[in-house]
Amino acid sequence: MDQLFRRKPIEKLMEEAGSSSHGLKRVLTGPNLITLGIGAIIGAGIFVLSGQAAAQYAGPAIVLSFILSGTACALAGLCYAEFASMIPISGSAYTYAYATMGELLAWIIGWDLILEYLFAASTVAVGWSGYVVSFLRDFNINIPPEYTAATGSKLINLPGEGWQLLTKNLTEILHTKAINIDALQHTTAIVNLPAIFIVAAITVLLVIGIKESANFNMVMVIIKVFVIITFIIIGFAFIKSFNLKPFIPTNTGKFGEFGWSGIVRGAAVIFFAYIGFDAVSTAAQEAKNPKRDMPYGILGSLGISTILYILVALVLTGIVSYKLLNVPDPIAVAVNAMGPKLFWLRPIIKTAAIAGLSSVILVMLMGQPRIFFSMANDGLLPAMFRKTHPRFKTPYISSIVTGCLAMAIAGVTPINILGELVSIGTLLAFCIVCGGVLILRYKRPELPRSFKTPGLPYVPVLGVLICLLQMAFLPKDTWWRLIIWMALGLGVYFLYSRNHSKLNNEHTGL
Repeated sequence: MDQLFRRKPIEKLMEEAGSSSHGLKRVLTGPNLITLGIGAIIGAGIFVLSGQAAAQYAGPAIVLSFILSGTACALAGLCYAEFASMIPISGSAYTYAYATMGELLAWIIGWDLILEYLFAASTVAVGWSGYVVSFLRDFNINIPPEYTAATGSKLINLPGEGWQLLTKNLTEILHTKAINIDALQHTTAIVNLPAIFIVAAITVLLVIGIKESANFNMVMVIIKVFVIITFIIIGFAFIKSFNLKPFIPTNTGKFGEFGWSGIVRGAAVIFFAYIGFDAVSTAAQEAKNPKRDMPYGILGSLGISTILYILVALVLTGIVSYKLLNVPDPIAVAVNAMGPKLFWLRPIIKTAAIAGLSSVILVMLMGQPRIFFSMANDGLLPAMFRKTHPRFKTPYISSIVTGCLAMAIAGVTPINILGELVSIGTLLAFCIVCGGVLILRYKRPELPRSFKTPGLPYVPVLGVLICLLQMAFLPKDTWWRLIIWMALGLGVYFLYSRNHSKLNNEHTGL
């Protein structure tokens, strides 16, 4: 039993952080880290999930959902900043758990982070596909609908709008307009090819090099932030007050569908939108000055993104009725609703969405291999996951494996299932990081910390409680998927990882 909770010494982690033998190049600066964070945060949350969460759970009060999630992330971000400055290792929450709570919990969080990064990349790739299909349609380039959505998804061809997912909300709207659904053209999706394509392209870029990837990300971030600000400024003139009333729609009688319970459930679902700031911590071993720049990158990217999220959510639900936003490209729907005089803005917004989502996929696909890299260094995964390319100095095998898995998931899985899985995985990771800071402060107060989480013990305790609250409001099916995923992970641990653990073998003399 002691073996399961054996902790990796902080001193050893610090030694590894300062070593140049890990094979990764320290090339990232503070601005690189901030743009990596913004690149991951500003993407699916604004361009995809904001509309879907408003349509299904919160209505215009999705603004309050973003504020609630932003508060939880601020608390977790302060805890991440302390850990990242103290233990600048690429393993993120996995490494922090190994140092504070022991090997078993470290494995659990490492396995959980696969839900966060791998599934997040797949989720965003589905959103990217929606915007690309919409963008190409504006130029009369139409991809066969069977190859634009998850396997088995039902699609319907709406006059003037093209193929759309046939959802419950859309069915209700068509009935309201007295449109005969049976008279419209239907089809069933086979696979989401655009989503598979973007994951493959980003994987190739990540294998080539971290600096090249960071530079690409910076360009994408500049484009999307500029266009988002343009959308906010222009969009305010098109807000219709009746779209924002009632601001908090009446609960349908079902828990989590509108009303205050819907706001909290909406916050839990769009929590996915904030995961980028902790992806910054996975690049710690490639930062030039991690002790100084990691808190700067984490908190800076989180603050900028939260402000933009709230403003976009307000404009989006003000321009279009929230009932019409359960689509893969809600911002595109809002731009279309502004009228023909602003047709010139449509391709610009969609281009920014495509660029923004590309950068999110990049950061997520960058984070996952580095988690695998750290776990393989500890012996918990096969040694091939810690191999770096002799020329590019990137964890290329991990990157290729991650990319292939993400392509398979993105091609066949609906975005709502993926988004909820990512949210529950992320919330669990944040709970462990907040708890880890509290534990380490009391057990090892003498350790040097270039950044300290303020307001101890209240900040980490509140971080844990708010994250647990949002987890409790996620659908039961999501909880069952998490339980099954964790059971599978424990099977891998006891059958392989426990016996190959370097920490365990050092203590047993093997």
